[in-house]
Amino acid sequence: MLSLRNVSRTYRAAEVQTAALRDISLDIHPGEFVAVTGPSGCGKSTLLNILGMLDVPSTGEYEFFGEAVHGRSEDNLALLRRRGIAFIFQSFNLLPTLTVADNCAVPLEYRKLPSAEKRRRVSDALDCVGIGHRASHLPRQLSGGQQQRAAIARALVTEPRVLLADEPTGNLDSENGTAVMNLLASVCSAGCTVIMVTHSLEHAAYATRTVRMLDGRISSEARDA
Repeated sequence: MLSLRNVSRTYRAAEVQTAALRDISLDIHPGEFVAVTGPSGCGKSTLLNILGMLDVPSTGEYEFFGEAVHGRSEDNLALLRRRGIAFIFQSFNLLPTLTVADNCAVPLEYRKLPSAEKRRRVSDALDCVGIGHRASHLPRQLSGGQQQRAAIARALVTEPRVLLADEPTGNLDSENGTAVMNLLASVCSAGCTVIMVTHSLEHAAYATRTVRMLDGRISSEARDA
């Protein structure tokens, strides 16, 4: 379980102090699909960054499947991240000079896995998202929807316990957006915990729970009936 207790995050620049999160307490259970919604600037991405250990709370505590996150060194956080978390972003962040298969293999570069196992994982991930036939293509040879599928495959290749998605359909048309949402729902059904930030109420409806934020706080929660 991912557990936040009284988490706040404050940023300071010169003499200006900005509270991005205010006293957040939240539990996310294994296998849940949670959508985080709310207006721009309400703290959604900050919350996702803290859950993904890319940022740390100013106050409060965070436990990742029973392991305390607060107080760890950056190297230790990176190790914990690599062991259980993968990310998908609005911009696909594919390396333009690498093929789809090589992009997918990047997260495995520092893992001590046999070459055959790495190839198997890449192949399985690309087949899972339906673009195995594009493995040898460069990103510029793919449509936007295919590039996002490649980015999802790159995340899945590490076999993460938690998949964090920040506006994963933001750069896609409605048809490709729907396809990506169906894919994320399928990933969750296979046992991965999915946490997604989105402005789209239509896409939030794919989740099993919706957390709405306002002014750095959780304003409401709703579960899929």
